[in-house]
Amino acid sequence: MKAKDELTPHPTAQYWRKCQVEELFDMPFMDLVFKAAQIHREHFDANAIQLSTLLSIKTGGCAEDCEYCPQSARYDTGVEKQAMLDIGTIVEKAKIAKSRGASRFCMGAAWRGPKTKDIEVVSKIINEVKALGLETCGTFGMLEEGMAEELKEAGLDYYNHNLDTDPERYNKIIHTRSHDDRMDTLGKVRNAGLKVCCGGIVGMNETRPERAGLIASLANLDPQPESVPINQLIKVEGTPLANAEDLDWPEFVRTIAVARITMPNSFVRLSAGRTAMPEAMQALCFMAGANSIFYGDKLLTTENPEEDYDRKLMDKLNLYPLQYEERN
Repeated sequence: MKAKDELTPHPTAQYWRKCQVEELFDMPFMDLVFKAAQIHREHFDANAIQLSTLLSIKTGGCAEDCEYCPQSARYDTGVEKQAMLDIGTIVEKAKIAKSRGASRFCMGAAWRGPKTKDIEVVSKIINEVKALGLETCGTFGMLEEGMAEELKEAGLDYYNHNLDTDPERYNKIIHTRSHDDRMDTLGKVRNAGLKVCCGGIVGMNETRPERAGLIASLANLDPQPESVPINQLIKVEGTPLANAEDLDWPEFVRTIAVARITMPNSFVRLSAGRTAMPEAMQALCFMAGANSIFYGDKLLTTENPEEDYDRKLMDKLNLYPLQYEERN
């Protein structure tokens, strides 16, 4: 193994080789968490957590075949196709999220990609949510030319478009689109001047080198994503990954730590799968550099820890919510 100071690229470099990221994963656990904690403190207040609330504004019936997703129309998961929520309902949910401490309101729609009429509707929604004094984030699938600019003009701050997994195994998990399709939309988002929320999912029977491939692909985006959600697979009956092997908890913490080291200025979000994580494991994730969570009782269609639970855990760890104004 190389000396520690050889594991990090030169400060002016933008490129992480996959083998370098693997070497980070292979560090002794305590050394890795310590290194990540040091880097975290150099770039953030280590006791501040950015709180986001995620709402599914259009659920089910997606034409994609992502093997992890209960919203795919191809799988029998009990998730029914629903019409888009009305604007009044969405705005009311956003008001509640803000009153409970969320600084960012994220909206997801189960589309392969939106149509022009969909962009018109979500633009109105974004405009009203933004007027509440919240950051706005949308995840609406693959975008056509001009759509990102329309969303930006409506007041969207972030666009979420995850890379999901190692580019080399991407089409083992998703067969209805390519990794290049994903990169194309991310390019449109950047060109429109939107911030990027881009992460992935671990626990999909991938190897450690494949986890390293995911982190390397995220860290090598130029510029790096402002927000990086790290999801632990939620196994849903009816999806092809319902019987995936459980990921050992130290491996998830390692993934958080490696994300922090390779993307020191990004918010690293502890995302899906938190309901299965003991408090001590979540505390280690925060120590290893996670500084954002989804806050609320739902993550699109799956359960998420309730606000009271999150507040109590944050109180135990002396953590407090980051205010929108603190990063603007």
